[in-house]
Parts: sequence; C-alpha cells; structure tokens
Amino acid sequence: MIPGMNPLPLPLDGITVVAVEQAVAAPFATRQLADLGARVIKVERIDGGDFARGYDTAAGGLASHFVWCNRGKESIALDLKDPRGVDVVHQLIADADVFVQNLAHGAAARLGLDAATLCAAHPRLVAVDISGYGPSGPYADKRAYDMLVQCEAGLVSVTGTPEQPVKAGIPAADIAAAMYAFSGVLAALVRRGATGRGGPVEVSMLDALAEWMGHPLHHAMHGGTPPARTGLAHAVIAPYDAYATADGGQVLLSVQNDREWRRLAEQVLKQPELGTDPDFATNAARVARRERTDALVGEALGGLGADEAVVRLERAGVACARLRDVQQVAEHPQLAARDRWREVGTPVGPLRALLPPITLPGGGETRMGDVPALGEHTVALLRAVGMADVEIAALRRDGVVA
Repeated sequence: MIPGMNPLPLPLDGITVVAVEQAVAAPFATRQLADLGARVIKVERIDGGDFARGYDTAAGGLASHFVWCNRGKESIALDLKDPRGVDVVHQLIADADVFVQNLAHGAAARLGLDAATLCAAHPRLVAVDISGYGPSGPYADKRAYDMLVQCEAGLVSVTGTPEQPVKAGIPAADIAAAMYAFSGVLAALVRRGATGRGGPVEVSMLDALAEWMGHPLHHAMHGGTPPARTGLAHAVIAPYDAYATADGGQVLLSVQNDREWRRLAEQVLKQPELGTDPDFATNAARVARRERTDALVGEALGGLGADEAVVRLERAGVACARLRDVQQVAEHPQLAARDRWREVGTPVGPLRALLPPITLPGGGETRMGDVPALGEHTVALLRAVGMADVEIAALRRDGVVA
C-alpha cells in the first residue's frame, strides 16, 4: 500500500465475462480475468461439464487442470443443443462486457456465438474466438490438442536431446493462446474506453506458439539452420548445462561471457590457467570443445554437494540453479519467503494455489475465488436474467439445465 492513499480497486472490478469454454486455453485466459476482479460466468455442458473436470483426480479428488484454470468463476450448466439453453447464453451476454469461446471450429457460428455475430448485435461487447489453427485456411477444421500444435509449431523439433525430440512438459500451446487471449481482452477494453466500441478478438494456438518460436525461427530462416536439440545444454554457449553433484543432485550453471569463465576457472575449477588457455578462453573455443569443457566442470562439481556447489558458484559470480522436481517447487524457499501461496475453496475443501504473477502494489490483493462445482450457480444466474422459479423447474425437468 502507498501510505496515505486509499487502496485501488482491482482493475477489472465491474467487468462481466461470459465464457463457453473447455480444456485449458479459454479457461486459463478467463481465470486471469477473474483474478483481476472480473465476474466470470462459465457455461458448461449438463453431462459432466467442462471435460477437463475428468482429466484426473489428483487434486483431492478433483482434476488438477480444472482446479488450476477455473477458480473464481460461477458455473451454469446448460444444454446448448436445446434452443432454450442457447437463449439463456444470449441473455447472459446481453449484460456482459466480454464473451470468450473455444468451441470446435464452426460450432460457435451455428449457435450465433461467434465473435462477429455477437459484436454486430452488441457493439460494446469484446468477443473472443480461440481456435487451434484460425478461422480459415487448410487447417481450420483440424482438431487441435496441445501436443499436436506443439508439433505443428515446431516446438517439439527443438526440444529434447540430439537423439530424441520431446514435447514440453506443460501445455505450452494452450498457455500461449490463453495469455494472448487475456492480453487481447485487456487491449480491447482499453480501446472500448476510448471509442465506446468493443469488437472481435481472434487467437489461434498455432499463431500463439509460432510467435513463441521466434528465436529458433529467426535462427533457421536467416541463419540457414535450426538450433540443435541439446537437452539442458545451450546450443551456442558453453558451459551452460546441468552437472551432477556428489549427493545425487544436479546444478545448472551458465557462463555468459569470458570474464565469468575466468572466475569459474579460478574460484570453482581451481585451474586458473584455463582462463587464458586458447582452447577454453573464448566461448567459441569452449563450444568447439564442449565435451572437454563439460568434463572439466563436471569433475569439479562432482566432488561437491549441491548446496556447496551453489555457494561456490554464487561467490564466483556465476549464474546457477538447482534442478528441482515439481514437489521441490511446491516447497521453494523463494516462493515461501515472498508469501506467494494461498488457499482457494473447492468442492472438496481448501487447496493450495499460487498467487498469479501479476502484482499490483497499491491495491487490494488479487482475487482468488472458489473453484465451482458443476452448475453450482445455475439457479442464481437464471433468476438474475429474470426467469421465474416455475420456468427454471421446467428447464430442469426437461434436462436443459443442471
């Protein structure tokens, strides 16, 4: 807080978002909006809801993807194959600022829920279409799942070892599309503030991940060859890799320039002559002799415990890190010291969750609402659009809502 000043509201307080969403790309985008204060109404299928609810049961009986991507939302369960269910969505959109959807190609248009149709009817609405490959072109109708898009965007080709390409261990294509949808909504809301008009926003997973491939793309397009797969090593810098320590750990280090190499040679390798040896004195020389360079570093760190190795590297001014597994990240001392963990409510009780990375000093803490049960808010939302209880009961009886 800034002394003497009242706290600022969350930046999206008063903004209402309606989302017909599933899996990761759209839900992760709208969760960012919810964290910043927006009211997010999540429209789900009546027969099980967002299919990410069934991915696993690792989060106390709930799906880990769903818990991660859906806190702070209200859930309404509707049958969009029934015109009455679609009509409810349109009634919700009439009072909304933002609409987000990532249905299969063509499905939103058939329901009148595509961005172009909605923005023509509601000029102030910001409407987001998230797709796999975009609304046109030969790939428009292809199914697009994260691993498939990682392959099409070339990410898999530059990830892994020289012998084996591998996909990223997180849904990189989904996350990339989500973050561009999130920033696209914010940009469109700023423009609406100036012009009074919302408008469509289009994001495709392929476009998003291809943008993130900027370095290898430019390397290949303008340099003639793509960067090699090098595991944890860097393709054009040495030493820059993970090295085993005496206690079974692994420490990564990165020498960015020849001054750092001289410090490493003197203070960690205990071989100061390597700092000026023509075979190792420059990065180009070290890359050309990568195996010998790595052997020298590996021998020195292999006689140290991981903690001692990190201390020596830091004293020498050499960038380094521990290779942590996921459970160790959950107990990371830096996250704990900065108080980055909170608890969020879920249908199975409170679960730990990280504060979102955007911090806004001077205002209230980011909102981290509960993870909703399927259809938890159906009745309240139907009443909010003016529906009488007898009408709600009829829709429930007919299987249109749940």
